[in-house]
Amino acid sequence: MLRTTHKSRRMVSSLATLLMAPALVLSAPAAMAKDIKVCLIAGKTGPLEAYAKQTEAGFMMGLEYLTKGTMQIGADKLQVIVKDDQLKPDRGKTLLEECYGDDKVDIAVGTTGSPVALAMLPVAEEFKKVLIVEPAVADSITGAKWNRYIFRTGRSSYQDALANAATVPENEDSVIGMLGLDTAFGRDGVKAFKEALASMRPRAKIVAEEYAAGNTADFAPFAERLFNALKDQPGKRIIGFIWAGPHPLAKFADMKPERFNIALAPGGNILPVMNAWKQFAGTEGGIYYYYDFPKNPQNDWLKAEYTKRHGAPPDFFVAGGFSAAAAVVAGLTKAGSTDTEKLIAAMEGLSFETPKGTMTFRKEDHQAMQDMYHFRIKKDAKDNDVLELVATVPAAKMPLPITVPK
Repeated sequence: MLRTTHKSRRMVSSLATLLMAPALVLSAPAAMAKDIKVCLIAGKTGPLEAYAKQTEAGFMMGLEYLTKGTMQIGADKLQVIVKDDQLKPDRGKTLLEECYGDDKVDIAVGTTGSPVALAMLPVAEEFKKVLIVEPAVADSITGAKWNRYIFRTGRSSYQDALANAATVPENEDSVIGMLGLDTAFGRDGVKAFKEALASMRPRAKIVAEEYAAGNTADFAPFAERLFNALKDQPGKRIIGFIWAGPHPLAKFADMKPERFNIALAPGGNILPVMNAWKQFAGTEGGIYYYYDFPKNPQNDWLKAEYTKRHGAPPDFFVAGGFSAAAAVVAGLTKAGSTDTEKLIAAMEGLSFETPKGTMTFRKEDHQAMQDMYHFRIKKDAKDNDVLELVATVPAAKMPLPITVPK
């Protein structure tokens, strides 16, 4: 049997200590920087392609501005993965599953179409990961279909409705006919507008509703039914639109609604669409964003830089993408972590700056509360210089209901 002495045991112990020392040093390095992965899903193929491309451009410019060009939050590098859902709900659902499951992203942003966004909501809940909805607007996203992992920087249909309701005369009886896109966006929008009028303009009422597909070529039957519903009604007569994609305003105007003393109220849209409205000087509506309305440093930078790069002012969805980026940066910075529960705790009630001004995520449904705008088409309108500001509609003065399940 091998015998060990006290001296030999000390030598073995010392040697073991020496051999372990490097391992101890290597096992406790300084905290290493890591990638923060963000997935951006948008409907880049299909009729809303322009919206999706604007969202992506605004999102990347927002990250650039807010990180001072470093694309880092602290020492952590931001990595953005962009996917095209092609406006297909099943594809959007699958892509978000890929983002969370295969790509291991920390947070996701999307998407363009409300039907696709609604299909994505349960995926966020299944993977227990935050999804910031931008720019889909269906009320049910932060209403009946909402879950606690959903935050929305995009405006809701009801916020659109409240902005448009603010443009209806307050002390005058008004009768309104509505043309809505035959989607969740269009139907939610008309429903929200009806409710918004009841709370803000009780002397106005919707007396007729029509819904049409986005690829409709002949709007005459829809227009004639709305004209007939309004033409014998007392009070101010208005036809409003809840529409995305190529707008039917000009086609309605060609059918001369003025012969029945009917005014058209199109609501806001992207610049290429509104550039075709120059002949409708004096027409009013509500809008989410117009580049010349907000006055703040972020919007000043966005106007100058986007115009330099693209030869035109930043549009509706550019500002939305930038706002989503602002929410990502503010949320991650406040949380100090990519942990979902820490992110949710940081983002509930969070106020953050955007090109529109301050947005605040409401704690109850995570909808971003934000200002909207009452516009008028200029008399001397030119391309990309179409609107004048009538009034800012403050977030605090818009009675947006809470409709999440209890």
